[in-house]
Amino acid sequence: MEQAAVALATDHRQYLTFTLGAEEYGLDILRVQEIRGYSAITPIPNMPPHIRGVMNLRGTVIPVLDLRAKFGLEAVEYTKFSVIIIATVGDRITGMVVDAVSDVLNIAAADVRPCPDFGARVDTRFVSGMVNTGEHLAVLLDVDRLLKEQELAAIGQAEQAMVPRAE
Repeated sequence: MEQAAVALATDHRQYLTFTLGAEEYGLDILRVQEIRGYSAITPIPNMPPHIRGVMNLRGTVIPVLDLRAKFGLEAVEYTKFSVIIIATVGDRITGMVVDAVSDVLNIAAADVRPCPDFGARVDTRFVSGMVNTGEHLAVLLDVDRLLKEQELAAIGQAEQAMVPRAE
């Protein structure tokens, strides 16, 4: 492959885009394992409100986040378009409930703009950038920064509580 073609190929990334209300967000497609229709989630006591609980994914118990709650958006009823995006977050598989999946976009690195500085009161550490998708901006997420350390620890404890013990 010519050097220019190699540079062009590595200068683009694919993002799975999804909606939460009227807003569009994107995840690096390489982090996404699958997209599932909304299904039953088992609540776990004492979890932060945006951690809805856990679900069984082919014999593995995984935590499920509600991204609407995580981002402080108004709660809505789940619909036939609501889905759970199964993705790798850090070193664990995690489900994320979203309103609907939109598209897969091929985005050039040069088109990604940094997130504006909103000051210390607004947590934007999980935003990796923003990109114009035509009619509006999509917020690109850094999934490894979606959860804080204490949330990851709480999820780990909940997962351990769900694992059957040998007697």
